[in-house]
Order: sequence, then structure tokens, then C-alpha cells
Amino acid sequence: MDIVTAFEQVGTYRGAAALCGTTHKTVKRVIDANRAGSPASPPRRAGSRNTDAVRAVIDDKVKSTDGRISAKRLLPVAQAAGYTGSARNFRRAVAESKVRWRRKRRVFRPWVPTPGEHLVIDWATEGGWQVFCAVLAWSRWRFVRVARDQKADTTMRLLAECFEELGGTPKVVLADRMGCLKGGVVANVMVPTSDYVRFATHFGFRPDFCEAADPESKGVVEALCRYAQEDLIVPANAWSAEGEANDACRAWCAELNARQHSTIAAVPNDRLMEEGKLLRPLPSLRPPLRRGERRRVDKLSTVRIGSARYSVPRELVGLDVMVIAADGEVLIERDGELVARHALVAPGEVSIIDEHYGGPRRGPARAVRARSGSEKAFLGLGPIAEVFLRDAAAAGTNKLASELAAIVELEAAWGRQALVAAVERAHVFRRFRASDVRSILEAGVGVATVVDEGAPLDGDLPAVATRSLDAYRLEALG
Repeated sequence: MDIVTAFEQVGTYRGAAALCGTTHKTVKRVIDANRAGSPASPPRRAGSRNTDAVRAVIDDKVKSTDGRISAKRLLPVAQAAGYTGSARNFRRAVAESKVRWRRKRRVFRPWVPTPGEHLVIDWATEGGWQVFCAVLAWSRWRFVRVARDQKADTTMRLLAECFEELGGTPKVVLADRMGCLKGGVVANVMVPTSDYVRFATHFGFRPDFCEAADPESKGVVEALCRYAQEDLIVPANAWSAEGEANDACRAWCAELNARQHSTIAAVPNDRLMEEGKLLRPLPSLRPPLRRGERRRVDKLSTVRIGSARYSVPRELVGLDVMVIAADGEVLIERDGELVARHALVAPGEVSIIDEHYGGPRRGPARAVRARSGSEKAFLGLGPIAEVFLRDAAAAGTNKLASELAAIVELEAAWGRQALVAAVERAHVFRRFRASDVRSILEAGVGVATVVDEGAPLDGDLPAVATRSLDAYRLEALG
């Protein structure tokens, strides 16, 4: 009945066969039997084909090659996947797959641009330069600039420069799925970054993005990218500076826009005069666009750029700052105010300003934390106790904990003041045993005191009786 219905609709055997997926001979046999009033031949039981096992492979290859792959090229792939039938059956299976694919294939139609509607932008790379290209779709007015990177700030800065030259803003800016402007993708819907949304709101255009892997949706700017690479970047060979490169781009665009375009058979500058009347006026205030990178200050009070670290005031830890690298310097700003300035350093190095941390760097030291009672008692002797403990540990004193406990026990017999003095003297002579401290205490005050070289000696000399000089006067001889 499907064949009869299809034949009644199209009126031809081949047309009905194409709709029902069979041959025109089968359609003719069914129609003749229907007209004679006799049933057609009983339907055959649907049997399996030897191409069914590789049908998914065939469909995938046909779809991925846009229906251009031949059965001859696809046969070795199918045989590797397990196909053992003849080449003739395989050609039929490929032909049927192409018929099915063409029924579902996308239908293309020419794009008719509307004046003042679309500006199409894209990036290209050539000769070490990043090439920014923009085309006003209706007038075919073209804008080309070069930069060192494809970052968001650079893209929006060049886009704002394009608007300045246009003298207005189009309704829609159509961009490729640029990573610098893409905040995410949800259900194939592009989510622009918040910075790009603010930029678009300020200039009054709607941001739009092309389909993924769909060159047809931005062919007008793809042609400009290719043309700029071949006619501008490659012949120039090399530029010494970005300013020189962009001067050449301005001259090239001026020449290009003053020449008749082969597609529209008109001069883009002339058509821009008409299209410019439909562009939205530029805002009176321009957003501050600088070539910088937004960075968050880490817990070390530094920001990282170019694989190097630069310090900032510690009050900014956890906050976002703007980092600008230019002319051998790195400038760090917060809310438009300069907070740090560093000389540019090589990747992997660190540039530190001591004032950002409250003063010069102190040497690393591990805090002394008393745990046992004897440790607490020993450290209670004062600052010399901590110094004595660190140096005794560095000297590798065995059973240091028991030695400290023995030193603390000496306080009961000799008193705190004498014990502290003895510990100080033991530290000077690098003697860290409790027996050494006890020997110093037993020696009393009669031991020598070590002084710096050239300093007067401070010793307790024995007191002797003194007499006046009159005692040595000679009496006059009588």
C-alpha cells in the first residue's frame, strides 16, 4: 500500500521507488497487480544482509565526509571491521546510505545581509603575528589589524577601534567560538564572558557566535583572513614593531576599501556611506581598554604572568588586579591605581619588593615549642635557653632531653641567677653537657671572663693594702 500511495502521489515508477527505497521494477509489478485486481506477489521475509554488520561504519563515514567518500575507498575499512561480502553488495549498501544521508542533509541557501545588521570578526595567524579581521557584511567594508596575542582585552580593544573607524556600531557582532570571549557552552548555546557582555552593552550591539565547525556561517571573514595572510602579511616578510605593522594594515585596508569589490560590484567605501546611516551612534564615553591581564593575588602576595612571579602589597591577597607588561616593566594596578612596579624578569624567576611584606626577609626559623615539663622549665631560664637548645641540637648532642633535665635540677642547689650565668658561659665555650654546667658552677667567680679582641679585661683581682707616698720619703740626714 505504501508503493501504491507513493505512485498515486508522484505518478512515476522511479519517483515512487525513490520514496519507498526500492526499484522501479518492483513498483511496476505492484502497480500492475493492483490494477489487475490480483494481489501482488507475497512479500518475502526480510532476511539479514551481509552489509548489516558494517552499516554503522558506512553511515558514519558517509556523514563525516559529507557524502563524498566512494565505496572503493570505504571497502578496506569495512573489511577490517568484519565485512566478508562482495564488492557489488557493498557498493549497493554505500549508495543506499548516501540516499538516506541526503534526505537528512542540511539545506544551504544564500545569505542575504541586511544593511547595518552584521559585523563578522575572526582571528588568523601568519608570520608570528595574530591577525584580527572584521567585515561589515552588507557593504563588504574591511578592517585588519595585527597584535601579539588573541586575548580578550586585545580583541575588545581592536573591536572598539573598528567601531571608531566605522563611526558607529552594528546591531550584531558575529564571532567564531573564540576562547577569549567564550564563558561556556550549554546545550550548544554559547555563553559569553561577563566582560564581553559589559563591552557589548556599552557599545549597544548583540554578541552572537557561529556554529561549531561550520565555515559556511563566517565565510565572508574567512576569505578576508586568507586574503590578508597572502596579500599583506607574507609579502611584508617581517615588521620590526607592532606600530609599524598596524600602519601597513591601515594603508592596505584604505586601498582595499577604495577599490571595487568583485562580489558586490561596488566600492565598499561608497556603500559604507549608505550603511553608516543605519549604524547605531557610538557612546559618548569609551570604556577603558588596556593591554593587561586580570590576575588574582595568591596567598604568597604575588601574581603570576609570563611564568614569573611579582609581589604586590599583602593587603591585596585574594583580590583581582590588572597586570600590564610593557617596555621591560610590569605594572600592577588595582581599580586604576598603580600598586606595584617591577622590572621584567625571566620565566621561572621571582621579583620581590620587601616593603610589600613589611620589611626585609628574615631567615627561615622553626619555632621552639616546649612539650615536657623539663623542656618548659629549661626554656623558662630566658632567651639564652632557646639559643643554648638550638646550638646543642645543631652540635648533635646525644640524649639532649635528659641533659636539659639535669641542668634544670641544678637550679635548686645554685639558684636561678648563677645557673643562667653558667649556661651562658657553657654556650660561649660550646659545652652542652650538664656536667659542664655543673663544673662552671663549682668553679665560682674565679674563672676568666671571655671578652672581645681589644676590649679591656674584666677580672676580679685580689685586694692588697696600700700606703701613701709619704711612707717612702727619706728623712734628712742629721
